[in-house]
Parts: sequence; C-alpha cells; structure tokens
Amino acid sequence: MPPLLSIRDLRTWFPIRRGLLARTVGYVRAVDGISLDVAERETLGLVGESGCGKTTLARTVLRLDPARSGEVFFEGRDLLRLSGRDLNCARRRLQIVFQDPFASLNPRLTVMDLLTEGLLHHGLIRRRQKAEAAAALLNDVGLSPDALHRYPHEFSGGQRQRLSVARALSLRPRLVICDEAVSALDVSVQAQVLNLLLELRERHGLAYLFISHDLSVVRHLSHRVAVMYLGRIVELGRASDVIERPRHPYTRALVSAIPRVGCDGRSRIVLQGDVPSPANPPPGCVFHPRCPCAVPRCSQTTPPLEPLADEPDSGRLVACLRAAEI
Repeated sequence: MPPLLSIRDLRTWFPIRRGLLARTVGYVRAVDGISLDVAERETLGLVGESGCGKTTLARTVLRLDPARSGEVFFEGRDLLRLSGRDLNCARRRLQIVFQDPFASLNPRLTVMDLLTEGLLHHGLIRRRQKAEAAAALLNDVGLSPDALHRYPHEFSGGQRQRLSVARALSLRPRLVICDEAVSALDVSVQAQVLNLLLELRERHGLAYLFISHDLSVVRHLSHRVAVMYLGRIVELGRASDVIERPRHPYTRALVSAIPRVGCDGRSRIVLQGDVPSPANPPPGCVFHPRCPCAVPRCSQTTPPLEPLADEPDSGRLVACLRAAEI
C-alpha cells in the first residue's frame, strides 16, 4: 500500500534581503532536502533541537510556507501543485494542532463557532446543526457540551488543547500534524492529552506526524522516529530502535539527555559549540563541527541517508559516514 504522505527532497529556503533595494544576499535553509513517508494509521515522531526546522517542515506540507523545491504527495496527489478547489478539498483531510492553543484559537469566537467554522466553510453542515455537531466533537475529546457558549480564555491550558484537537478532528482528516502539541502543558495534563491522541488514533484510524523535542513523549506515541538536525534528517527508524540503540552521534546525544531516575548525569553526552546558522551551513556533514566522532572526511563529504550495512532489513536509515564503526 502506498504511503498516505510522501515527502521527496523538500526544500524550504527563506531569502535574506539587505540594502535599500532589498536585494537577496543569501538564504536561510530551514528545510534542506528532506524525504519522509507516513503510512496509514501510523505515527511518525519528528524530533530535534529548537530551530532545526521541524515546524517549517510542517508548515510547508500544509502550504502555509512556500517550498523552494521538492514534492509532497498526499493521497497520491502533489500538494505543492494543487490550487483552488483541489487544494481546498485536500486540506479537509490534512489538519494541524499548534503548540500554543491560546494563540491558535480565536478569542472572539465561542467554542461552538470555533468547532463548526470549518464545517460551514466546506458545506458539511447547515447552521441549524452547529450545536449538535459541536457537542459531538466536545464529547469526542472528553469535554462537556456545557462549554458550547464559552470562550477560549475561560478554559485551562489542557482544556484549550483539547479544543484544538476537536477543531482538527471536525473535518474528519486522515492525517493530523501535532506541532509540539503537549510541550506547553503540565506533565499530568500531557499524559491526558497523549492518551486522548492514542484513543482518537484507534477510533478514527488517524495518522500523525508528531513533532516534539521530548524523546520520552515521542517514544510513548510513535511507531517510527525521524531525527532532524539543521534542516536535514540524520536518522530514521522504529521508535524502539532509534531510542534504545541510536546509531548517529547526534541521536546519541539527544537520548543521553532524557532524564532517568537514579542517573547521576555522568553518562550525559554534552555537545560542544553552538548549532551552526542555517544561513551558512557547514560543508560535508552538517553535524561535524559538534560531533565527538568526526574525522577529516566528515567536513568534505555529505553523508547520504541510507540503510545500515549491519541492519539491512530493519528499516533504519542513518546519515553518518562512521555509522558502521560507532
């Protein structure tokens, strides 16, 4: 079966303009040649440090940011080449839950209006059906129908995020992108929202692209994990393989930073230096200036994202010239 979402060699570069005439003098390479697949009913976790391009990738898939080049196939059609009614129809089945529910929910609309705005826009319900449709969505995410006529500021952070999930589900999508959907919540509330996402995945047959910087959260929810650094994917594989047996030095550093009970911190891998600027990425492997395993050829050759020689059938892909040695 072909993947539900297939991203091929996607690039999103933002121009740097200077001078009186605002001439383009360079580009910020936020997403720089990414290829990913998300299957039906699968959750793909996307992890990496802040600023590595995770949110830009999500916004490019949704056509909120323009792509410089590449292809984004959703249900077999290239989203980057759709327009008008075709694009509007595709967006019904591809939704997003943003990181900050207070900023993403219109404070001037009641819960009923927030949840039925998309349904009315696509002509899926009539106005007299708003209350019934909104109440069903609230029930789906564990909120009371008494909330229909309240405003977003009257809810807690966890409740607002449940409203964001309900709004994303209103059009019955096949794929939901969760952009740091639980990072702004307390730990106990995080667990509630994660369990809700798992329940909704099983109930509605959803696929998720789950973006986070928290590997413990990603492991709980995801089937596979992609690790992103400076606009590129450096490791991809089953969640258990990537987190328990990381093969890329950057993934190892991320995994070592996961808090563990009884750990004294001596096993932590501390990366030296700062993340390079995406406006001027280093040659060769983009991670080599901070990599503890780097050798001279790492600064000269860009490693391809390819299967490991000792794990050819595991589905693991790693972009490291020394992956077989470390």
